[in-house]
Amino acid sequence: MKRILGLEGVSKSFDGPLGHERLEILHDIDLEIGEGESISVTGRSGSGKSTLLYVASLIEKPSAGRVFYDDVDTVAWDDRRIAALRRDRMGFVFQNSLLLEDFSALENVMLPLLNKGLPKAEAHRQAACMLTQMGLGDRLDHRPMMLSGGERQRVAIARAVCPRPSILFADEPTGALDEESQSLVEDLLFSLVEEHGIALMLVTHDRTFADRCSRVLTLSHKELSR
Repeated sequence: MKRILGLEGVSKSFDGPLGHERLEILHDIDLEIGEGESISVTGRSGSGKSTLLYVASLIEKPSAGRVFYDDVDTVAWDDRRIAALRRDRMGFVFQNSLLLEDFSALENVMLPLLNKGLPKAEAHRQAACMLTQMGLGDRLDHRPMMLSGGERQRVAIARAVCPRPSILFADEPTGALDEESQSLVEDLLFSLVEEHGIALMLVTHDRTFADRCSRVLTLSHKELSR
């Protein structure tokens, strides 16, 4: 299996309050994610799960260690190169959908396609097709404020998956949803990543959700374990 993402000896610390030592959140973590593989990271609130996702996706730089994409070390990359990698290879879904409120559902999904250089007509076609697949064919022109929480998350997933990333990062994507919406969003998420062969790094406190991944890891006391 081709390695998409690799973390080697990754640690992450933050400055503590004035007069206090730096606070270490992650310590000497190794992690590999292969092409099309799904892994989940569980752990108690405050254990550093989201921090690990942010380091893996290059939103945060590690304090020590290295992060590889396709066996290329990214430690010395500048912001422009990292931004290009995120645009071309990564998708993101967060607990808050983070949709652009002044854009329709269709326009939200079209935006990353346009950023990748697709012609407007083709971006429109692909976005409309994806939203229809997500059961939102009658919501294309609705702005986020007109959508339910579950519908907003489905738009967010469509926006993340439509550009066909190599890896999708999902941080508590169902954490704010009711039980019915949660189940639907989970099913759609796994269906899409499997259909398109996208690797998945899922952060969740929900063990049942986590168990749907091919590997379940636990973050505790700064370290990652099976």
